[in-house]
Amino acid sequence: MANWTLKEKSVGDMTVTIEGDEWKKAVNKAFRKLAKNLSVDGFRKGAAPIALAEKRISAGQRFIEAVDDNANEWMRAALEELNLTPISQPQLDIKDVNDEKVELVYTFTVEPEAKIGDYKSLKYEVEDYAVTDEEVDEEISRMQKQYADNEVKEGAAEEGDTVNIDYKGLKDGVAFEGGSAEGYDLKLGSGSFIPGFEEQLIGAKEGEEKELNLTFPEDYHAEDLAGAAVVFNVKVNEVKTEVVPELNDDFAKELNIKEVETVEDLKKNVRTRLESRKQADAENKAESALMEALVDIVEADIPDVMIEDEVQGQINQMANQLQQYGMSLTSYLQMMGQTAEQLKESYREQAVNTVKIRLGLQAIAKAEGVEPTEEDVEKQYQEIADQYGMELDQVKTIINPEMLKNDVRNMKTLAILKGETAESAE
Repeated sequence: MANWTLKEKSVGDMTVTIEGDEWKKAVNKAFRKLAKNLSVDGFRKGAAPIALAEKRISAGQRFIEAVDDNANEWMRAALEELNLTPISQPQLDIKDVNDEKVELVYTFTVEPEAKIGDYKSLKYEVEDYAVTDEEVDEEISRMQKQYADNEVKEGAAEEGDTVNIDYKGLKDGVAFEGGSAEGYDLKLGSGSFIPGFEEQLIGAKEGEEKELNLTFPEDYHAEDLAGAAVVFNVKVNEVKTEVVPELNDDFAKELNIKEVETVEDLKKNVRTRLESRKQADAENKAESALMEALVDIVEADIPDVMIEDEVQGQINQMANQLQQYGMSLTSYLQMMGQTAEQLKESYREQAVNTVKIRLGLQAIAKAEGVEPTEEDVEKQYQEIADQYGMELDQVKTIINPEMLKNDVRNMKTLAILKGETAESAE
């Protein structure tokens, strides 16, 4: 017999009573197990007479052993009977135990039932977007610059040119750390160096040596140089200018873009790409606004464990991204002057909203009768396999089918909110 009592924050007590023959069989089995491991002087381990074992093994020991051996099985049966799914580790308490029965209380958190407002009035409005001829020209100009070559030029360096230099920085006549280099390529106008450095090299020629008198900014990151007057001795080894390829059919072909042979083909391709990008941006913006509106109409007593799990998930994702750039989360926190607790707190509001969105979509799915089919789940598995170039069976070993089913359900529900057919989400 099992019953469920819900308390605050979706935490509840599941009381399970095991009695009669079921309890007696469990206790007897526990006694036999304990007797097999009983050590009594004069007898081999586990070979003591039953009468002696009964005296040595107390009723309390038998009861505890019976509970230890069966608690998980009894819990699973009760969860199935009551159709409950814990989202936190159940805590067990023995409320009452005797020869006739045992009463167990499992305390755990369940996912809350969200109350949803008038979701049918939510708006998914994609802003108009268009690609201008100027934007196409700017993108093609950017592509030309990507393929530009730096060629050695005679004469004075101009803004936009690249100078190859040797330089040495001196403070009070002494070279300072990080202030020297040889064969350094510096694009004039890039703002890579402190104010005045690049400006004073405009007009310089190959082989020229210059002395630059400069002052570091007051807010410079190195304290010993902040606001300091310094001298840079610079030798210009070479001056190079950027030569942008001419926009013609040959350039269009060199880009190796499918079905692009001419300048007109290139313009069409760029326009299509920019339109796709603008469409995606507009749809993402509309979806974000839709989700913000959904959060506002969801009421739920969200348990702390759900928020904490979501925060930790977001932090783990961030840590994985940092790792791809060769940085640890600890190093990042040190660089930002932030503690782990401060980072968690910064993610809290976002985590609450994410949980609300998930609960809201579940509530709408229930109201709309959205339920993915096996075919839906199989199709999603295949799409993931195709996206990452993996074998279908390999994907199935990585992604839990119930998790994927929930994702498909959410996609179908989101499609309904957008005014689309559920099939369009697949």
